[in-house]
Amino acid sequence: MITQEQLKETIERKDALKRYLDIDNKKIQIEEEELRTHVPDFWEHPKEAQAQMKKIKDLQAWVNGYHDVEVAVEELQNGWDFFKEELVEEAEVEALYADAIAKIEALELRNMLRREEDHMGVVLKINSGAGGTESQDWASMLMRMYLRYCEKQGYKTSVANILEGDEAGIKSCTINVEGDFAYGYLKSENGVHRLVRVSPYNAQGKRMTSFASVFVTPLVDDTIEVKVEPALMSWDTFRSGGAGGQNVNKVESGVRLRYQYTDPYTGEKEEILIENTETRDQPKNRENALRHLRSILYEKEMNHRLEEQAKVEAGKMKIEWGSQIRSYVFDDRRVKDHRTGYQTSDVNGVMDGELDGFIKAYLMEFAGSEEQA
Repeated sequence: MITQEQLKETIERKDALKRYLDIDNKKIQIEEEELRTHVPDFWEHPKEAQAQMKKIKDLQAWVNGYHDVEVAVEELQNGWDFFKEELVEEAEVEALYADAIAKIEALELRNMLRREEDHMGVVLKINSGAGGTESQDWASMLMRMYLRYCEKQGYKTSVANILEGDEAGIKSCTINVEGDFAYGYLKSENGVHRLVRVSPYNAQGKRMTSFASVFVTPLVDDTIEVKVEPALMSWDTFRSGGAGGQNVNKVESGVRLRYQYTDPYTGEKEEILIENTETRDQPKNRENALRHLRSILYEKEMNHRLEEQAKVEAGKMKIEWGSQIRSYVFDDRRVKDHRTGYQTSDVNGVMDGELDGFIKAYLMEFAGSEEQA
C-alpha cells in the first residue's frame, strides 16, 4: 500500500509540472494563436497555415498531457480517501498510484526533449552486419521490434525500402516514422545492436553472435528549410517487387536518387544514395526520396552544430556511428544497454516493442547534457 508520503510527493510532482511547463501561459498562447487562424485569407497560404496549425497542436499537446496528469492525481487522492473509509480495496489504490506515476513520468520525459529536431518524425534504417543468414534474420527481428514499438506509441509507419535476405530475414530496410516526438525518443536507438543466441540456422546448435546497425535521422517536413541543389541530383528508375509472380512490378516505379554532396565545412565529397519503392506510383516515390534526402542534409547540418559537444561527451555517451550500444542475450534472458547500464530479463517483451525502459534510462542520463549544446 502506498504511504501518505508517496501521495504527497505525487501531488508535489504534479504541481511542479504545472509550474515548469507554464501550463496557464500555454492556454493563453493557444487562444492567441487560434485567433490568427480566423483571418479570411488564412488558408490562401497553405505552408504558413500548416505551420500555424502545427504550433497550436503542439501547445495543445502539452495542455492535454498535463490535464491527464491532473485527472490521474485527483483520482488517486479520491481513491486514498475512499480507502481510509474502507470503500475501496488496497489494490485499486495501488493501480491508481501506478497510473498517476506513469503519466507524470511520461510528461517529465517529454519535457526533456527540448532540441529543435526532437519533435520530428524519424527515418530509421536497419542494416544487417556480417554473418549471412543469421545477421539478416536479426535485422528482420529488429525491424519487427521497432514497428511494434511505433504501433504501441500510435506512430504512423511506412516501409520506404526493403532488401530481402538471401534465405531469410532482410539485408536492409528504411522505415519512415511520423508522430509527436518520434525522433526525441528513437534517437536513443542509434548504433550497433548485438544478438547472442543458439542459432536456428546452425546445424551444430552453437551459440552465435550477430550484429545489425540502426541509423536514426530526423524526418524533416515542409516547415524546415533545407537547401537542395537540383544540379547535384541524378535519378534512376527500376522495377520493384519480390522474386517473381504477382509481386513483381512490371513498371519501373522504384526510384534511385544520387546526390553529389560536398561538406561546406570540410570540403569532403560523398555520394548520397537513396532508393524508394514505397508505392507503385513513381512520382510519389520520387517525392518520398526527396524528403529522405532533405532529412539526411538536415541531419548533417545538425551534426555540425553538435560537433563540439560530441567531442566532450564522446567518452561518456559512445553514440558515434558503428558503436555497440546494446546486447540481446537470449539464452541468459537478458537485454543490456551498455551506455546506461539499464537491463531487463524480459527478452520477449523487448522484442515485442517494449523499449520504454531503455529510452527513459537514456534520456534521464543524457538529455540534460544535450540541452547544453
